[in-house]
Amino acid sequence: MNNQRWLSMSFFVFFFTWGIFLPYWTGWLTSSKGLSVTQASFIMGVGMIARSFSTFFLFPYATRKISLLRVIRWTTFLSFILALAYLPESPFGILFVLTVLFSAIYPIILPSAESGASLLMQHERIHYGKSRSFGSIGYTVALLLIGTVTAIWNEQAILYMMIIGLGVGLIFFFQSAPAVLQQHPVTGSVAQKGQLRALFANKPFVIVLCIAILLQGSHASYYNYGFIFLDEMGINGFYVGVILNIAVLFEIIFFTLADRLLSGAKTSTLFIVAAAGSTIRWISIFLFPITSVFIVTQILHSLSFGMAHFAFIQYISKSVPHHLIASAQGVYAAVALSLSTALLTFPAGYLYDQSPRLAFLSMAVCSTGALIVLFWTKQLISHDIEKKKDR
Repeated sequence: MNNQRWLSMSFFVFFFTWGIFLPYWTGWLTSSKGLSVTQASFIMGVGMIARSFSTFFLFPYATRKISLLRVIRWTTFLSFILALAYLPESPFGILFVLTVLFSAIYPIILPSAESGASLLMQHERIHYGKSRSFGSIGYTVALLLIGTVTAIWNEQAILYMMIIGLGVGLIFFFQSAPAVLQQHPVTGSVAQKGQLRALFANKPFVIVLCIAILLQGSHASYYNYGFIFLDEMGINGFYVGVILNIAVLFEIIFFTLADRLLSGAKTSTLFIVAAAGSTIRWISIFLFPITSVFIVTQILHSLSFGMAHFAFIQYISKSVPHHLIASAQGVYAAVALSLSTALLTFPAGYLYDQSPRLAFLSMAVCSTGALIVLFWTKQLISHDIEKKKDR
């Protein structure tokens, strides 16, 4: 297997399981393990905090000690064992411990795969986009497959599919792999604290990070309760998978066109459009909690997630010094993509128990907050990018 194909398969294998874990795990805890939405939200929220900690601290530490390939293999193996541990009937305390451990270990496979891609791009000149598209395909396949198997059997099939997915990943990752992943450490003895200090001393970066935290965190209700929300409306499991896939489809379309169409756009403008699209998305679900409106709002995922993500990556590429870009991406992954969602899961779960509509309205509060911050600070963000161009 050549290196391009290996990377493509590694993305497919991980994102297949990610397409099970991210949208379905909270619903599986409530339907198959008998937890209330509040209990499941609490467990998943603590799990996401553990995920942000492991991404920020544990992953860099591990890659300083062992090769990247060994990190991938061990995290996949441990994730597989933890998934098997879910099989017996367990009380709340055991489920809590299992989910926190699983949430801390399993997601490390993603930065491992992304870091592997970076190494292969540097040493083998592989095409990142070509391989990363297989990740989106894997996610799409998982959504459709889970929708089908839950319609035929029941929600317990979600766990069985996760075990099968991780088992396939275990077999794949223990096959021959690119030599560069065994020979080159991902991180060296860099002064990470000094880099973080430099980043957070940059006021525009802190502002942009806060905006990203609000926008990415506003997906907490959607990621945790989207499946439950549709299931409670009586939607067949197969069609739930189809509906959730609409968001992924438009996300793929957006990223395919973004470089060509938006490379010259101002970062602040991109964020404003993302925040406006996000606000419209969550308010629409609050005002009209019906299937047709939920389906239409899936199109806005290309703005609420896709454009917000693209805007942040554009900002750090244009404004953050080259030697700090990796640290900036690490902070973004840990804080905006993990911790913000984790913290917002707690109030969202409480509100969902009161009324599902309120959980989505609370997400609009976050995106509206991002809009307010943007209108106050867009000149500062634009000026920071212009200064970088002049240097």
